[in-house]
Amino acid sequence: MENRRAKFSLSEGILKPNVHFRLLGFVPLAFFMTQAIHYWKINELGHMLWMCNIGNLLLAIGLFLEHKVLIRVATIWMIPGFVVWVVYVVAAWGMFFSSTLAHAGGLTIGLIAVKRARMDSAAWRYAFGWYLVIQILSRFATPTELNVNVSQQVQPGWETAFGSYWQFWSVLTIGVAVSLWMVGLVLRRLYPEPSLR
Repeated sequence: MENRRAKFSLSEGILKPNVHFRLLGFVPLAFFMTQAIHYWKINELGHMLWMCNIGNLLLAIGLFLEHKVLIRVATIWMIPGFVVWVVYVVAAWGMFFSSTLAHAGGLTIGLIAVKRARMDSAAWRYAFGWYLVIQILSRFATPTELNVNVSQQVQPGWETAFGSYWQFWSVLTIGVAVSLWMVGLVLRRLYPEPSLR
C-alpha cells in the first residue's frame, strides 16, 4: 500500500504517454505563432501576454509534456478569455483570422485536452496564481497604452466607478478569482477526475 502511494506521488500531474495527444500540442502552438506574427507585423508584440494568447502557449507546453495542471490552467483561462474576446474585441472590431484561431480554436483544443486530463478541485487556484504572475509581467513588460490584461489602468468605461486603479484592480482580481472557481467547478462536473480508490 505504501509503495503504491509513493508511485502515485512521483507521477502525479503527468498523464500516461500518448504520442497523438502530445502532437495535439502543435495546434495551440500554431495559434500562438499566428497571433505572434500578426502582432509583430503591427509592432504590438506586448499583446502576446494577454491571458488568451499566452494561454495557447501554456496549453501547447502542457500537451507536449502531458502535464495535467498546465492543461487545466490553460483550459480554465480559455473560457473567460473567449467571453472577453467576444464582448470587447469581436463586438468592437469584428473577427480576425489569427484572433479567431487563438480564442475559438484555443478553447476547442483546451476542451478536447481536458477531456483526457480531467479537472480537479485545485485547478482554479493554479489558474489564479497564473493570473497573478501574468498580471505582474504585463504591468512591467508591456507598454502602458496597450493595457494588457488591464494591468496598467482602469478599463475604459469603468473610470467613473473607481477612484483609483488599485480599487479597480482589487475588484477585478476578486471577480477573476470567483470566475475561475466557477469555471473550474463546471469543468470538474463535466470532466471529473477519477477517484483514487
